Amino acid sequence: MAKRQLCTPDLISEMLVFFTLAERLKTELRHSWLSDGRQESVAEHCWMMAVMALVIAPHLERKVDLPHALMMILVHDIAETITGDIPSFEVSERKSSKPEAEARAMTEIAAMFTDGTGRLISDLWHEFEAGVTPEARFARALDQLEVQFQHNLAPTETWEPVEYELIYTKMTRPSAHDATLRCLTVAIRAEAERKLAAAGVDVTALRHRLQA
Repeated sequence: MAKRQLCTPDLISEMLVFFTLAERLKTELRHSWLSDGRQESVAEHCWMMAVMALVIAPHLERKVDLPHALMMILVHDIAETITGDIPSFEVSERKSSKPEAEARAMTEIAAMFTDGTGRLISDLWHEFEAGVTPEARFARALDQLEVQFQHNLAPTETWEPVEYELIYTKMTRPSAHDATLRCLTVAIRAEAERKLAAAGVDVTALRHRLQA
């Protein structure tokens, strides 16, 4: 099979079509709000995860391939260009069918390229979902840490009551494998508790209810 030439019209066309699809993440909104009261986009969530990865990676107990982790972070939500974002705490048919819908979306995205680019993007996405490699475990921890960090910056009025308890659960397991990530979990959780307490939430009762 002949090697494909660089910068052919077909390849450039495939890139532009994919970039048009990827742009949807700029307008796809999450159930997270920014410090100025504006709703966060999926693209902004991915960008903040990448910034966190850059700063945190040198301090991990076990080093990761940072460029690889960053590529994974960039595309870990790319299926949402087709499926849309679904809050983790939502209970619905679309939530229960999310894994299958996103897998189908990734098959569609991979097929957008006739060279190896689609396979690369798909492989990165599947690696993140599997959560086995050091880079995937790091990225999955950041996925949860970024969510709570962003919530801490947003007005408490934007929080759903179900999210109060999540400060004790959603970050713990993904971050358990590394001391630096565990320390960040503790710090981010403590800030969340201070924010809730300032809003009149009985944090002590909340902790006791979960322990019971």
